[in-house]
Amino acid sequence: MVIPITEAKNRRRKYAPTSTKPSSANASTLTNYRIREIVPKYRDVEIRCSVSEMLRSTGTIRFCEDVVALFGFLAFESREHFYALHLDTKHKILCLDQVSLGSLNSSVVHPREVFKSILVSSAAAAIFVHNHPSGDPTPSPEDKEIHERLTKAGELLGIRVLDHLIIGKDGQHFSLRYPPNPQETTSEPLFV
Repeated sequence: MVIPITEAKNRRRKYAPTSTKPSSANASTLTNYRIREIVPKYRDVEIRCSVSEMLRSTGTIRFCEDVVALFGFLAFESREHFYALHLDTKHKILCLDQVSLGSLNSSVVHPREVFKSILVSSAAAAIFVHNHPSGDPTPSPEDKEIHERLTKAGELLGIRVLDHLIIGKDGQHFSLRYPPNPQETTSEPLFV
């Protein structure tokens, strides 16, 4: 974003010249600009959880249960939290972004805010996680709608949305990408 600075004659002294001094004929037509640079800043967050041995050794997310183990702490929260887990092409965790901290039964989530940090972190894929403080992980119509919007936005940007999980109490969870199918029992990795 380029923001013009009005009457910034005294600021020019602080910056080193980038070229030779312009002639006096076109010096009056020059305008100084201040340009904002986006610099990603990361901070380490320690999450205490019981993760699978595979996740511990490789750092790779392969199953929904790996994500549920990472975000088990959300089961005890009294407000809705919406997180985006950023992954590289091998599904290793790049970073974690708390997109929204909501109220008792809702959280404001917009694709623009979700994908802003995903683009800055150069993630190839993302997994979205939020909790239901009631403990019931059954998705609401709003949950299904935002999942569709985020998936479409991810397709447009070339970022795979691997899953959207809702965390409930006692290890219960619901996957919006892979809803439960009673006929299927598989131990194959879902995120390949």
